[in-house]
Amino acid sequence: QAQFVESGGGLVQPGGSLRLSCAASGTIISPYAIYWYRQVPGKEREWVSSISSGGKINYVDSVKGRFTISRDNAKNTVYLQMNNLRPEDTAVYYCNRPTPFRSSWGPGTQVTVSS
Repeated sequence: QAQFVESGGGLVQPGGSLRLSCAASGTIISPYAIYWYRQVPGKEREWVSSISSGGKINYVDSVKGRFTISRDNAKNTVYLQMNNLRPEDTAVYYCNRPTPFRSSWGPGTQVTVSS
């Protein structure tokens, strides 16, 4: 059973940076696209960024120029570098494969941007 575990979140001031990690187990990530999502209580989970098996990258408009997704297949890990963070980036961040390869959701990692 594939599992994805997110880490690296925390409390940061506006304008600060965090680097999230998405560690996979029970599967190898190299053949798959990996997506980052985020969710605020009371709202639907929102797609944030994705990286394909071949390295094609996409971002939601609100994070373009601030977030950078990358993958290290040797470490079976995907990263999300988040710079110039804003209060509206506050959410629980999750990673997963897209459907139809989606696994159960991991615990997520809380990112709080506040002064």
